[in-house]
Amino acid sequence: MAVPKGFPCTLVLLTEGVAKMATATKTYKLEGQILEACSCNAPCPCWIGDDPDGGACDSFVAYHVEKGEILGIDVSGLTLVKIVYIPGNVLAGNWRAVVYVDGKGTPEQQQALIKVFNGELGGAIADVAKLVSDVLDVRIAPIEYNIQEGRGTIKIGDVLVSEMEPYRGPDGKPTKMIDSIFSTIPGSPAYIAKASVHRVNIPEFNLTWEYNGRNAIQGLFQFEE
Repeated sequence: MAVPKGFPCTLVLLTEGVAKMATATKTYKLEGQILEACSCNAPCPCWIGDDPDGGACDSFVAYHVEKGEILGIDVSGLTLVKIVYIPGNVLAGNWRAVVYVDGKGTPEQQQALIKVFNGELGGAIADVAKLVSDVLDVRIAPIEYNIQEGRGTIKIGDVLVSEMEPYRGPDGKPTKMIDSIFSTIPGSPAYIAKASVHRVNIPEFNLTWEYNGRNAIQGLFQFEE
């Protein structure tokens, strides 16, 4: 950078340093997996913008962070789950949700996850979060999350249990969906699956259901802002 005659060099160096820090710093950067299941038949019509089967949708989406930081806080290995009731077309919003945050995390880590997935820190995640009009409760609980060879399982005590496996093409690879009008992992492909079990039990908020052989979604995500 050319320095005008008489301009303090220390100020120039300070300005350059601040500019570099602003460019390099991210509010959050997350990489991981999702498991999602709902009451619709497979594949779910919501992802192409149609109304859910039966007119409404009972669903959950679990975000498992394999590697990531939020506001400088390491949240690797932690999971956040939204259990939701969607009263009509997915794009119309008005979702009701109970949020579960991984009990393995510290209070600082848990609050960081809540801020991101409630949309407070912006980015693609905020576009999905704004569809939730009523967060009924935010709870801390042990979350068991696992994917092995394309088969996914999740369990939150006696509140949620689900097990799913992807549909596969002729080469054995999971069937992929891209460029859909709606996604819980914007910008990333999703893998169409079927949940052999999908059970939720939160009677105090009228979120109680059980489905077998209905729609499920798996996927990988990379979010940053």
